[in-house]
Amino acid sequence: MTTGTRKQGRAAGEKSPHAAAWLAWSLCALALALTALSLLPLALAYSHPDTHIYAPWLDNTLTAISFAPVGALIASRHPANPVGWLLCLYGVVISVSHFSAQYAIYALLAQPGSLPAGEALAWVASWLLPVIIGLQVSPVLLFPTGRLPSRRWRWLVWLTVAFVLSGVAFGAISPGSLMGVLGPIRNPFGIEGLSNVYYEANLYAMSTVLLVAAALSVFVRLLRAVGVERQQLKWFAYAAAATAGGTILAYLVPGVIETPLWFERIGFALNIAFIPAIPVAIGMAILRYRLYDIDLLINRTLVYGSLTALLTLVYLGGVTATQTVLQALTGQAKLPQASIVASTLVIAALFNPLRRRVQAFVDRRFYRRRYDAVKTLEAFNARLREETDLISLSDDLVGVARGTVQPVHASLWLRPEPAPKADRAG
Repeated sequence: MTTGTRKQGRAAGEKSPHAAAWLAWSLCALALALTALSLLPLALAYSHPDTHIYAPWLDNTLTAISFAPVGALIASRHPANPVGWLLCLYGVVISVSHFSAQYAIYALLAQPGSLPAGEALAWVASWLLPVIIGLQVSPVLLFPTGRLPSRRWRWLVWLTVAFVLSGVAFGAISPGSLMGVLGPIRNPFGIEGLSNVYYEANLYAMSTVLLVAAALSVFVRLLRAVGVERQQLKWFAYAAAATAGGTILAYLVPGVIETPLWFERIGFALNIAFIPAIPVAIGMAILRYRLYDIDLLINRTLVYGSLTALLTLVYLGGVTATQTVLQALTGQAKLPQASIVASTLVIAALFNPLRRRVQAFVDRRFYRRRYDAVKTLEAFNARLREETDLISLSDDLVGVARGTVQPVHASLWLRPEPAPKADRAG
């Protein structure tokens, strides 16, 4: 190979990352621009009180502005990893769906005939949902390496492709009101007489199967992973658990049991706040930014989550018991202000003792190796204050190193004392 050929090869190799970065950030800019444009017809539609409002506008906005930039950042730095590109495409498709829905609502409902191609964009919004679901499944299946967990998972890839293609085909010709997201707007190109019950049932059933299978693939990876990959999977699992918790509090719990308004508002706020959790966790995992902080984050979540639940139960139990006793003695159902103040002071007094006990329990139950190491070091520190025999201390120090750090081999070398100056002179 000549020098000129090597230079050309290096030049071509240098251009590739720049081209990948340019493409990734262009897709990100497209997603952000469409998201910004989507908010304009939404704001105009609010001036027409009887117009249907696109309900998931806030979810779509936060999804696009979180997934697209993170995907572009990953794709620009690791162009060979498809996870970044899939995240970026997911943000683009979400923004296209959002813009199409908002445009169609304004052009067909708020101001009929005021904008061209309203029916065309309503039709686009009718078949994008299977594509969105497919782009939700694919990054999870390939995270974090960009490859499948094994060849046995190829069936899930083909099933996802078949689901997306069939869903797009059925969605493009299904009649009806587009699953209600666009209000009374029906699919302008839907074939009347064709039942869309099968399409909607298949969409919900298959999407559930795909998402559960993708989550199972992450669990399988986590069981086999070690080192860096295990930390990456911990980040994703933590974010997924937080997102699922927010969704359960926002939609599942109020749908099953009757909850007060404040509970529904808190659940909705948490669900919205956790939307960027998964893309941010994926970005930190693949880019390996503060990768090992996830253990501390999980520990603090377990401790303070359990502590909050315990203090809430103590507060509610105290208030309920006090109210019951007062009602039985005095016949008054209203709780005095002094009782509320006293319950608050009790909670404040219990905070630190409960926190220490919960921390100790979490360390013993979930971080046993570190807990044992800390106890070993504390015992050695106490012995160090009393022991004066250097040989005994040396043996103890080697034993502590083996018990805490667990090296393959451990030994201690002590530098010999220097000879006196008189001996060296002689």
